Amino acid sequence: MKLFSFSPAPNGRRVTAFLNEKEIELDVVELNARKGEQLQEPYKSMNTFNCIPFLQLDDGTVISECLSICRYLEGIYPSIPLFGESNKEQAIVDMWCRRIELDALTPLFYAVRNTVPLFKSRVLAGSRIEIKQEKIFLERAIDMINLFFSRVEKDFSGKEFICGDFFSVADISGFFVFTTMNMLKIDIPDHCNNVKKWRDTLFKRKSLQFD
Repeated sequence: MKLFSFSPAPNGRRVTAFLNEKEIELDVVELNARKGEQLQEPYKSMNTFNCIPFLQLDDGTVISECLSICRYLEGIYPSIPLFGESNKEQAIVDMWCRRIELDALTPLFYAVRNTVPLFKSRVLAGSRIEIKQEKIFLERAIDMINLFFSRVEKDFSGKEFICGDFFSVADISGFFVFTTMNMLKIDIPDHCNNVKKWRDTLFKRKSLQFD
C-alpha cells in the first residue's frame, strides 16, 4: 500500500495529520504538484481526477479524497479511533465533516484558487485549464465563513472539540479551515470566542504541527 502525496499542500497535510494522530507509518511517494507531476504518467492513469493525495492498495485499487483515504485507514487501523466509536459518535463525526467540507473548506478552497497568483492557471484542481480568477469567490467565502462560525459558536458551548469531548477527523478538517483563513487573512468573527478557543486548542496539538 502506497500513499501518493504532496506534503506541503493542505490536502496532503490533512492525511499526514491523520497518520500522525493514529501513529501509522505508510510508504509515501512524493509528487510535486507545483510541477504537475500528478498530471503525468503513470499517475494520470492511476487517478483520473488528477488530484493528490491518493492511496494505492496492494491489489491496485486507488482511493482518492482525504476523508475517503482516512476512512479506509481507520478500518484497518482501528486503534485511536478518529471517526467515533459508537454509532452515535460516528454519525456526529460524519455530520461535522460534511458541514465543514461544504460550508467552510470548499468556499475557502475556491477563494484560494481564485486569488492566489500561484493558482492563476490552476483554478480547477487537477487541471491546467486557463480559467480567469474571480475575486468574488473570496467575498463569498468570507460571507460563508462568518455564517458557519456563527452557527458553530452557538453549538460549541461546553465542548472541547467539535464533536464533543473527543478529538476526531472533523477537528483535523477544522484545523485546515483555520490555516487557510490565515493564508487569506480572514479573521474569526469577534463574537466567536468558543471558536477561537477551539482554534487555539488545535494549534497546540502535536499531530498538527508542521514546519
